[in-house]
Amino acid sequence: MTIHEAQQQLIARLQRVYEGREAATMADWVLEHLTGWKKIDRLVRKHEALSPQQLEKFSAFIEDLVRHRPVQYVLEEAWFYGLPFYVNEAVLIPRPETEELVEWILKDVAARNPAPPMQELRILDIGTGSGCIPVALKKNLPEAIIDACDISEAALAVARRNAQTLEASVNFIQLDILDAASWDRLPALDIIVSNPPYIPFHNKASMQPNVLEYEPHLALFVSNEDPLQFYRVIAELARQKLLPGGTVYVEIHEDLGAATSECFIERGFSKVHVRKDLQGKDRMVRSTKE
Repeated sequence: MTIHEAQQQLIARLQRVYEGREAATMADWVLEHLTGWKKIDRLVRKHEALSPQQLEKFSAFIEDLVRHRPVQYVLEEAWFYGLPFYVNEAVLIPRPETEELVEWILKDVAARNPAPPMQELRILDIGTGSGCIPVALKKNLPEAIIDACDISEAALAVARRNAQTLEASVNFIQLDILDAASWDRLPALDIIVSNPPYIPFHNKASMQPNVLEYEPHLALFVSNEDPLQFYRVIAELARQKLLPGGTVYVEIHEDLGAATSECFIERGFSKVHVRKDLQGKDRMVRSTKE
């Protein structure tokens, strides 16, 4: 089977379960992963045959993909902020919205420190999952001291692997952020960042099977009765641990921008700002401690 034939076969199979443009994009990812060649190189060499080893992987990839297993889990790779991250079902697949959160932090840090030497910052990422947030921050803020925590040891194993592979010095801690007694293990901080669980369980019915059946529910869902649980806890942790002038950044549910802001205002944060993502949805909140 040639590269071109493989591409056409994969698109045809994927179009049975995915929209056409999404199927074509996924096919590109799979063929690039298999061959190591970018799209232009594959076009030039489209009549070259796949090796027996490549064909074996190709067949396995198709069977996984048509069962709605996310392509990032199938390939064990997701790109985030220009970096390739290893991912499996123990962690959420990094989203473009979270890249926007990282970009916000980096722009704010640059605005506060316009000229070298860069101020040494102490940063904590809560619910780190794959480690995409702290690793991306460390690669762009090498002087920063970055800690990251998660309740899941399986997630932390993925995060540590990514930090090692991408040569980013991040201190990972297994910690249940809902247990206030564990906060003694955390230092005073300049920045707190988190993409916590924020999807109420009643939203499950409207979610795609590739998310619902494969991504970790622990990192996705909160109770219908208390969707702001993590934000209240993060706000209280920020009140206690942030240094004066310190800032907390959180990703949020698009319907809960005002309610999330109130969690911080109630705990004495006066500079609270809701920011929309590139889709025009309320997606991030920044709160600064006086």
